[in-house]
Amino acid sequence: MIDSTEQLEALLMQRSLSDPELVAATERAPDYRILPEATVIKIGGQSMIDRGRSAIWPIVEEIANARKSHQMLIGTGAGTRARHIYSIAAGLGLPAGMLSQLGASVADQNAAMLGQLLARYGIPLVSGAALSSVPLSLAEIHAVVFSGMPPYGLWMRPAPEGVIPPYRTDAGCYLVAEQFGCKQMIYVKDEDGLYTANPKTAPDAKFIPKISIDEMKAAGLQDSILEFPVLDLIQSARHVREVQIVNGLKPGNLTRALAGEHVGTIITAR
Repeated sequence: MIDSTEQLEALLMQRSLSDPELVAATERAPDYRILPEATVIKIGGQSMIDRGRSAIWPIVEEIANARKSHQMLIGTGAGTRARHIYSIAAGLGLPAGMLSQLGASVADQNAAMLGQLLARYGIPLVSGAALSSVPLSLAEIHAVVFSGMPPYGLWMRPAPEGVIPPYRTDAGCYLVAEQFGCKQMIYVKDEDGLYTANPKTAPDAKFIPKISIDEMKAAGLQDSILEFPVLDLIQSARHVREVQIVNGLKPGNLTRALAGEHVGTIITAR
């Protein structure tokens, strides 16, 4: 912890914002978790929502039941429709920032659909400035739905290669969890978790119940289940230092993960 607020203020007034001593002083400032009892849940676009009724209705029922005991911020992925629009926009030579906006529109559509399905339980869809109402919704209803794409838009940081936005819905949902200092981050996908290879194409792939990010990178698995930038975000985080991936096609998995069970794969910062 820094010695005093006055010391930090003095450094801020006197130094460049990239000054090493100033950066170190802000790092020593105490953490404040805004929503420490909440869990962020990311419902996969291609893996879950694109499957339609058979995949989504059971998840809706689990969320409706879980809200009695858990506070949840439920983010949506973009999925196949975003991939289609990315292919057209990239073929037209448009930049990553424009693709980011286009992908966000698809995640918005998925959030709208999921929000309608959860409306009968009083769970609202929030976006943009309405995120300020999240604490009230969590206190009264225990859940909200939001679009998972981070709001970078034209300010999206370009990827080292290509024009596909590197920060997509996996990253957007994680950033919400870290920003609010949430209790945990759960990704709901269509696989049991992380494998040594793609289990859809490699039947001999081995399941990995728990792994660190350094181990993932050493094994070449850094882009196999989550967007690559998410791993670096986890390692630099102050609050949410691990994430959990569960198979949403298996009823009860989400409920068990919310209760703290080790379901699927847990990826840790260290």
